Formats: sequence, structure tokens, C-alpha cells
Amino acid sequence: MVHLRNKEVNINTGSEIKSLLHLSVPLASAQIAQAATGFVDTVMMGWLGQETLAAGGLATTTFTTLLVSATGVIVAVSPLVAEAFGSGNNVKIRQVTRQGFWLSLLLSIPLMILLAHADSLMLQLGQAPEVVRTAKTFLDFIVWGFLPALTFAMLKSVISSLSQVRPIITIVVVGTLFNAIGNYILGFGKLGFPAMGLSGIAIASVLSQWLMLTLLIIYTLKHPQLKTFQLFKNLHHIEPKILREMIWIGAPIGISFAFETGLFSVTTYLMGLLGTDTLAAHQIVFQTIVVIFMVPLGMSFATTIRVGWWNGQNNSDGVRRTANISMCLGAIFMTCMAVVLLLFPRQIISLYLDINKPENAKILPLFTSMLAVAAISQILDGVQTTAQGALRGLKDTRVPMLLSFVAFWVVGLASGYFLGFHLGLNGVGLWIGQAVGVGTSAGVFIWRLRLLIAKV
Repeated sequence: MVHLRNKEVNINTGSEIKSLLHLSVPLASAQIAQAATGFVDTVMMGWLGQETLAAGGLATTTFTTLLVSATGVIVAVSPLVAEAFGSGNNVKIRQVTRQGFWLSLLLSIPLMILLAHADSLMLQLGQAPEVVRTAKTFLDFIVWGFLPALTFAMLKSVISSLSQVRPIITIVVVGTLFNAIGNYILGFGKLGFPAMGLSGIAIASVLSQWLMLTLLIIYTLKHPQLKTFQLFKNLHHIEPKILREMIWIGAPIGISFAFETGLFSVTTYLMGLLGTDTLAAHQIVFQTIVVIFMVPLGMSFATTIRVGWWNGQNNSDGVRRTANISMCLGAIFMTCMAVVLLLFPRQIISLYLDINKPENAKILPLFTSMLAVAAISQILDGVQTTAQGALRGLKDTRVPMLLSFVAFWVVGLASGYFLGFHLGLNGVGLWIGQAVGVGTSAGVFIWRLRLLIAKV
């Protein structure tokens, strides 16, 4: 799908950094705010007890894995819209957006059915029956947030590719605050509502997803510039050619996302085999890392857009410079975050659990050792996700999909299982395996990117 042609245009590095940050800061902020929903959910699950935290973590990991995988397919709208925007093709922008809505619906239906029956899968994978029963109380409600969450991700990608990113932050912050307040009221039984525990937390999350989607649609309909694209015109029209193009580009992205998130999900299930304490400690580490990871992830989305714009203008120098700048910024930010994680482990776990309680004493050493490994792997994660964003901007998705499988499953999962269960490193071994998978992916994605650019 790469169609770069060398076009000699002087690209100023400082100007490109400014342009990339102009997109990255609001996109990363929106991703952080969106991830804060899961963070707040996890914190309040911890307040309900470590057993609830373990069960809720299992449920949210399952939901997130499916949502992120589907989002990977949906974000195919981003390079397509960015390229069309760069070449001034407004008709293509409208067509892609329209089919994006249809694709969101078509993906949501089967995955919601799968989520509704996820408890059976959990039992078959050896999870404790009492943990599964508690997790199901969350899944029974959160399933109804899948469609609005996926549609929001699609429309957000379209609007971001049209260089309208800042209002997204406001919308996501409003949704996150609504979710936090709803969690407290419904989860703990305030203002006359019954205490619903995990079910209340799930209901609040669903309502916040629908609220954010509604606000984004209203913004799109009212904004003067976005109105000119007529993004909602003839929504009932299905255009098989455009839909096929989106699936052709998006399916490998979704599978790549599934390989990466699937590694963390399978690791979570393996943690469950090691006991509730290990699973709870892992969930705290994982949720903390997820929030931090949103910055390079937002940066990777911005990289996809910038590379898509340069690709639409056949500007190879712009592609090269954007990719290099993005990977450097991702590595620098994650190095800073790794230092923070290594310096303040007790403060971090105290957000989730009261470490002075005797029943939580076993979790602290487990958490600290896992966090140390996770912190170091974050540096490589910042590089691999931004490199992958550049490849998406070039619409190069199939080879990265295969590389993701090798990196995350053949190398990462296998090494983690060996270290965790055969060498007796338990949860730390599983996290080392994840780090090895992330490092491998960083190496192969950079190799692929360099290979494509060298051919220009």
C-alpha cells in the first residue's frame, strides 16, 4: 500500500516537531483521559477489596482486549482520511467516515456476544470460580459500552485526521469525571442509590461512553469547518468498495493490536493461575502502565496522521523525519516515566490499596518486583508503538501484523511462560517475557520502517 515517491521539499526539523506535538499533545491527553476511566475503575475496585480488584481486573482486561483489537480495525479511517485530506479529496473523507460507522456496528455485534459469554472461557482457562462469578457481574453491564466506545474511537480518528483534536480532550475529560462520580455513587451506594459494587462501576462506565459519543457527534455537527465535510450525509449508504479498503488496511492493524494486547491478556490469565495476590499485584502494575502508555500511543496516532499527510503529498523526506522524531520523543518520555516508577513504587500502590492492612502485605513485594521490570520495558514500548504508527501512516499493515505475532507470541509469551513457570520466577517471569516481546517488536518495526524508506 506504500506509494511514496521522492519529492524534494525542504522540511524543517523544528517545524516538524512543533507540528507533531500540536497533534500529539491533545491526542495523548485524550488517550490519558480515556484511560483514566479504567484507572478510576481499578482504584475503586481496590477500595472494594483485593478479591474484587482481581475479578474486576480480569473482566476489564477481557473487555479491553476485544475493544483495542476492534479499534485497530477501525483506525484504518485515520490514514485514509489523512491521505484524502492531504490531497484535498473531500468526497473520499465523507465516504470513509460513513463506512466507519457501519464497520463499528458490524464489529460490535459479534464481539458483544462473545463478551456476554466470556465467563465460560474464563472457567475453561482455569480461573477460580469465585473470581469468575464476581467478574461476570461487571461483564454483564460493561458489554453495553462496547458499541459507543468503538464508534467514539472511529469518529475521534476522523476528526483528528482533519486537524480538529483539541475539543476531544474536553469531551473525554467530561466523560471521565462523569464516570468517576458515577462509580462512587453507584458502586458504593450514595445519594440514595443502593451499593452495587462492580455492577455499579460497570454501569457508570457504560453511561460515560454513551455521553462521550453523544458530545462528539454534537460537536461534529456544530463545528463550522467540520460541517463542510458533511460527514453524516447519507449514513444509510453502504459502499462495499470503501468498506473493503478499510477492512483490507484495518484488519491487519486490528490483528496486530490483538497480538499485543492479547499477550497482556493471556499473561493476566496466567497470573490468575498463580493466585489472587499475584493477580491483584499484576492488575495494579498493568493499569498504571496503561495510563502512561497512552502518551506514546497518542503520539503514534499523531505520527500516523502526519505520515499519512506526507504520503498523500508524495513527500518521502517528510515521512522519514516525522518517523524519526516520533520515535525519539516516545523514547525520551518513557525514559522519564521509568525513572518515576522506579523511585515511587509505594506511593503508586497506595493509590489502589491500603498497604498497612495485614491482608495486603503479600502484594507489596510482588508489585514492586513486577513494576521494576515493567518500568524498563516502557522505554522500548515508546519506540515500538511510534514506529508502528509510522507504518500505519504508510498503510503498511500486513507485514507488521506478522512481525507482531512473532514478537509478542513466539518470543514474548513463550519466554514469559518459560521464565514464570519452568524457572519459578512466577509473576516477575511473566513480566520479563512481556518486556522481551516489546523489545523484539521495537527492533523489527524499526527494521521494517527503515527498509521501506530506503526503497524510496
